[in-house]
Amino acid sequence: MKKERISFSYEVLDAAELLPQADRDLFKKAREVTRLAYAPYSRFFVGAAAVLQNGKVVTGTNQENASFPAGICAERVLLSAADSLYPGIPVLTLAISYFNKNNGKSGRPLAPCGICRQSLLEYEMRQQQPIRLLLGGMEGKIFVIDDVKALLPLYFSGSDMT
Repeated sequence: MKKERISFSYEVLDAAELLPQADRDLFKKAREVTRLAYAPYSRFFVGAAAVLQNGKVVTGTNQENASFPAGICAERVLLSAADSLYPGIPVLTLAISYFNKNNGKSGRPLAPCGICRQSLLEYEMRQQQPIRLLLGGMEGKIFVIDDVKALLPLYFSGSDMT
């Protein structure tokens, strides 16, 4: 038997103010749109903002539904909007923020859920270039991840089905 290890590197910043200006503006937009989320059940509001290769910024928020699990996460709302509004235009950087109304805290970066990781990965593979991620809450540290594949290293893709 042979053991192997999977690891990845990412950047940790103590605050969003330490991001380069373009990233700071994008992350600010992700924070702003959290208030537009529809999260009456979980009270966990997520906002996402992405800059596309054409310079346009697209946003998305989580949308819950009483018919659980019919809701959809902010990341997948954003990807759907980006592809609908600007088909074929790659997503360069995606910022994700959140506010937990249950405890009033959102001071640490959280990564996308498993379904969103898979969706982001497939989108990244389809556009044939990495999507950079900026992850954080309404305050505190920011994680900068250069490639979605880092979050799902043992991924499953369409090529596995052919």
